[in-house]
Amino acid sequence: MLHTRIFQFNPLGTNCMVLWADGSRSCTVVDPGMSSDEGERELLGFLSSEGLTPDAILLTHGHFDHVWGVERLLARYPVPVYMNRADRGILEDGASAFRGMQSMKVLRHDFPTVDVADGDTLTSGGVEWKVIGTPGHTPGGVCYWSQENNLLISGDTLFAGSIGRTDLQGGDYDALMASIKEKLLNLPGETDVLPGHGQPTSIAREGMYNPFLEPFNEPLEEE
Repeated sequence: MLHTRIFQFNPLGTNCMVLWADGSRSCTVVDPGMSSDEGERELLGFLSSEGLTPDAILLTHGHFDHVWGVERLLARYPVPVYMNRADRGILEDGASAFRGMQSMKVLRHDFPTVDVADGDTLTSGGVEWKVIGTPGHTPGGVCYWSQENNLLISGDTLFAGSIGRTDLQGGDYDALMASIKEKLLNLPGETDVLPGHGQPTSIAREGMYNPFLEPFNEPLEEE
């Protein structure tokens, strides 16, 4: 059995997830986006109360709202941080990806990361995760799939009833649509989906009802 706890952090409501297998005292933290001392206390307090120790941080992509609290967590738990290398530039210059949002405090990050790529597998929190490369929202966007637990962590690639935006630096609409239709929608329909924002959903529900995945939204064909 897989246990999951979802926190919503920072002004953009980013979903930070803690996941661990039944009987495991180690856990995985995905996209720790806490931007305040209060958020840090909430996450660390939960880990302490449950007797959990992170053994890895998984990043779905490098946007600042998904990595805001990485340094805070690393200060307490110096664990590997996994991310696709194509998002390194976005990670190091978060402000460039969100021009027009100067009113928000966007931090630059330079913590070390361990590269992951499409098809890789890693084990954390007693769970095996397969990396699915899903460029489009960012060049290095990835999802993490646990086949055993029928669970997909989709980051900002796929949402309940929506898809990731592609108007930011490095965004590519055609690449995003191809990532979703060729990789995610081919997963078993009963796969639960935990997105980077908003409510959980499933592959079957999005394949049937997501208005952004209708046939008229197909990527452009090359001439």
